[in-house]
Amino acid sequence: MSFKIVNFKCFGDDRGSLVALEANKSVPFNIKRVYYIFSTKDGVSRGFHAHRKLKQVAVCVKGSCRFVLDDGKQKTHVLLDDATKGLLIEDLIWREMYDFSHECVLMVLGSEYYDESDYVRDYEEFLELSGC
Repeated sequence: MSFKIVNFKCFGDDRGSLVALEANKSVPFNIKRVYYIFSTKDGVSRGFHAHRKLKQVAVCVKGSCRFVLDDGKQKTHVLLDDATKGLLIEDLIWREMYDFSHECVLMVLGSEYYDESDYVRDYEEFLELSGC
């Protein structure tokens, strides 16, 4: 499956901590888009799509949430709960996010600008594209 946990270097002292995210260094692509999800209501799940070519790194900068990642053959559940770790998701991976903690802020860095035609929102179409 095309995903992995990326460990970011954390700098800290008695004043606090800092993580710097840099394109083509700590993030393995040029960053063209950044967005974040917050104030998610209890019991809400998000995502339910795949991307044709977009690569993303998701980071819970505060709180936690869970992902279901699906390549059409197997599903994997991933917990994000550490601001020094990111979840790299390659193209053609169905993703669902759920179990957002009350204070969760989920930041996502993308390799491409927003393009609705890159989204695969129908699971059956996703299975066809992924060769399943």
